[in-house]
Amino acid sequence: MVTTLHDADFNAWTQEQAARLRQAAHGRTNDDLDWENLAEEIEGMGGSERGEIESRLIILLIHLAKLAWSRDTPPRRIWRLTVAEQRRRLALRTRKSPSLRRYPAEVLTDCWDIARPKAEYELDLPEGDLPAACPWDLTTQVLDDDWLPPAPTDHA
Repeated sequence: MVTTLHDADFNAWTQEQAARLRQAAHGRTNDDLDWENLAEEIEGMGGSERGEIESRLIILLIHLAKLAWSRDTPPRRIWRLTVAEQRRRLALRTRKSPSLRRYPAEVLTDCWDIARPKAEYELDLPEGDLPAACPWDLTTQVLDDDWLPPAPTDHA
C-alpha cells in the first residue's frame, strides 16, 4: 500500500499543496481557478490543525490546574477523565501530522497564559494566584499518560 503525504502528515500536505498552487498560479495554468484563495484555504486547513492542538492543550492545562489546586473531591474523577481525553486527542493529532509534534512545546507558554486565568476563575482563586509560568514539564508531565499532579492535600 502506497502512503501519500496527505495520509502520512496532513499538515505538511496542506503547506506543500498551498505552495504548489501558488507556483502554478505564477505559471498561469488553469487561469479560471482562484489560485490565491485556494492556496489560503488549504493553508487554513493546516492552521485549524494547529488551532485544535492549542485548544486541547489549554483544556488539558486547565484541568491539570484544577487537579493540582482544588480541594474539592467530587469532580476530580471527571477532571482526570478530561485530562486523559485531551492527551489522547493531542497524541492522535500529532500522529496524523508529524510535522506538528513540536508545536505543543512552541505554544505551551501562550496556552498557559490563556489557561491560568480560566483555571483561577473556575477554582474561585484570586487573579494571579497560580504560577505565572507553566509549572509542569510538557513531555514528562503535561503529555505523560501516567502523570497527574498531586492533590493539594498531598503537597508537603
